[in-house]
Amino acid sequence: MIIKTATQVGHRVIRKKSQDVADPKTKTVKKIVQDLVDSMRHHELVGMAAPQIGRNITVFVTEIRKTKLRKSQDVDKLRVFINPKIIRRSKEKVKGWEGCGSVASAQLFGMVSRPKSITVRALDENGNSFTLEATGLLARVIQHEFDHIDGVVFTDKADVSTFMSRNEYLKLKSKK
Repeated sequence: MIIKTATQVGHRVIRKKSQDVADPKTKTVKKIVQDLVDSMRHHELVGMAAPQIGRNITVFVTEIRKTKLRKSQDVDKLRVFINPKIIRRSKEKVKGWEGCGSVASAQLFGMVSRPKSITVRALDENGNSFTLEATGLLARVIQHEFDHIDGVVFTDKADVSTFMSRNEYLKLKSKK
């Protein structure tokens, strides 16, 4: 198990458009996927993209589960997305809080408006193609991670008037 520190905003790979994976079955890609899973879980995140561990390829992972910040029962299994493409976005948008391990080491949160539902096509860790319709938190996390492989960070899309520290975000969440 290798835990990678989340690459922070300011590093060139975070703002660079990632390259598609030619062969998802290589040892290199499998190692990157495992490093993403291990790092995501270690840092208590629900998604992580390859640029966040310094790799410029179109790979991300998601796993909606309980963490220190998320107490919800809304869960989804571990998913691997290689060369993902969002092929449909709903017209209806919803606002939600987002943070990011690559922005002030997950110490900043802000409100982001995103499509309520999406359909994504990608390859899994075995190179098999799949299509997934996602709503709710999973749709938000997929869009957030997809942005990373395009060189976009949540702060680019957030309402800056809602920015708050992790501590203030936790206080706000505990009142609900």
